[in-house]
Amino acid sequence: MRISVLYFAVFREKLGTDGEALELPAGARVGDAVAALAAKHVPIAKLAGKFRVAVNQDFATDDHALADGDELALIPPVAGGAEARHIKLLDTPLSLDRVVAAVAGSGMGGIVTFTGMVRRHSRGVTVERLEYEAYGSMALREMTRLIVEIEAELPGVVLAIEHRTGVLQIGDLAVVIAAAAPHRAEAFTACRAMIDRLKDSVPIWKKEVSDDGSEWVGLGP
Repeated sequence: MRISVLYFAVFREKLGTDGEALELPAGARVGDAVAALAAKHVPIAKLAGKFRVAVNQDFATDDHALADGDELALIPPVAGGAEARHIKLLDTPLSLDRVVAAVAGSGMGGIVTFTGMVRRHSRGVTVERLEYEAYGSMALREMTRLIVEIEAELPGVVLAIEHRTGVLQIGDLAVVIAAAAPHRAEAFTACRAMIDRLKDSVPIWKKEVSDDGSEWVGLGP
């Protein structure tokens, strides 16, 4: 069978391509595909255990069975509009006003916001700029899933988010989140949960360009 493999961030950069076709025997699983790719590409082998895999835009384990025509994406560690919710992945400047307006309402007693911006110094180096890359369609699906999940956990909460992609300069906004709720406690909890979970699972990667070179954040030593 034949599957399509997608590469992002550090994989795309090191392999010099954003994807390839991979031939596998019938009955192959995700683990078999990863092993075949690692045998073919040294950068993939070197990052074994440091990335996740998605099949048809859903995270999958090694024992997930593959089918002909599946789309398999290697998801390096992440650094961050669907239906009626305000969920945006943009290559243009973000707006805190937009996310606040999206959650405001007469039933809300409080709105808590989070604004993440590019800082000059990080992890002991002087940052020149950041470069954000995303698996766009899956990133939107994951952000939507997280919002649905958090809103279900905290009844009455409404969330909105915008996240940047592309090249960001010092002071540029990378992510803006607004959480509204009838009471302030739930609004604070929801806003904190959104940024924390986003960094854990949404396929958006951050490349830090500094005076010492460049590095994909999250890969570790």
